[in-house]
Amino acid sequence: MEIDDLDDEEFAFSRNYFLAKELGGSKKKSSGKLADIDVVDEQELRAAAANIEPKHESEIAALMSSYESSYSKWVFELRCGFGLLMYGFGSKKSLIEDFASRALVDYSVIVVNGYLQSVNIKQVIVAIAEELSDQLKSRPKNASGSNAHQTFSSRSMDDLFVFLNGSNEEDKDCFVCVVIHNIDGPGLRDSETQEYLARVAACSHVRIIASVDHVNAPLLWDKKMVHTQFNWLWYHVPTFAPYKIEGMFFPLILAHGGTAQSAKTATIVLQSLTPNAQSVFKVLIEHQLSHPDEEGMPIDKLYATCRERFLVSSQITLNSHLTEFKDHELVKIRRHSDGQDCLYIPLPSEALEKLLTELS
Repeated sequence: MEIDDLDDEEFAFSRNYFLAKELGGSKKKSSGKLADIDVVDEQELRAAAANIEPKHESEIAALMSSYESSYSKWVFELRCGFGLLMYGFGSKKSLIEDFASRALVDYSVIVVNGYLQSVNIKQVIVAIAEELSDQLKSRPKNASGSNAHQTFSSRSMDDLFVFLNGSNEEDKDCFVCVVIHNIDGPGLRDSETQEYLARVAACSHVRIIASVDHVNAPLLWDKKMVHTQFNWLWYHVPTFAPYKIEGMFFPLILAHGGTAQSAKTATIVLQSLTPNAQSVFKVLIEHQLSHPDEEGMPIDKLYATCRERFLVSSQITLNSHLTEFKDHELVKIRRHSDGQDCLYIPLPSEALEKLLTELS
């Protein structure tokens, strides 16, 4: 009897499961889109975020203080030729800067903010070379025989690496400490920049102290870079501190991007397209700026203008450009009162003017 009851119970469960699946599949899907969400202005959201009351301040301060006991060990490891890589939840900017200001007072320190959108790696290496040059000149044995001021900015990258990797044994304890906040940041993330940083780290007169926050940061390096060039010692140092400074340079997901951000995003997309495609897009910008009250630019008018300027040779060529624009959501189509399809760029006039300047 008990077995029959168990079979009936299992059958009822199976039947209810398939009925629920059938009913769930028959429901009408939502037509809502992410773009339909009414989000707030970016500046308003940033102001609200800045007023959030910090929590667990005493615990975070105690955690930060607990790392101070490792400072002397970290300095010793730098002197031994290792690089320090800090990882863990929370901003490590304050921790690393506190370590540099208190434990590296006997060494020259250069700070690189990798969380910025654009970092010039050549300028970074030139700054390291200039700092090392000043450090070497200040030594008693080099003071009398120091050369005139050397212009490192005009040197090639190979020459800079030769200088940073000096073979003088007497100067082996003379090195520059390079602090890199977010070595996995957007300004340093490309493979060429990481290769240059690895070569810098391998130089005898350079030591690297860096932080990472991206979960896939280790994928930036191969085995040689990790163990031979960077020579990392990994330290798990969660701080639970907010990314206030680092986050200032990223657009907020739940906010409308400002004019500058919109223009910058469109510029990046357009730079990946051909010069002809960029020129066609400029025609659209110019028309929209000169006819702000119209629904957009009719496709046949765009084709005629582009033909006059020798930007396209056929309607097929123009259509291929328009397909790229639509795929990247640079243009949208809306119907004119006379039934014609018109193209318009979904950006404010200020962003269009900035974009036109960038393209010119």
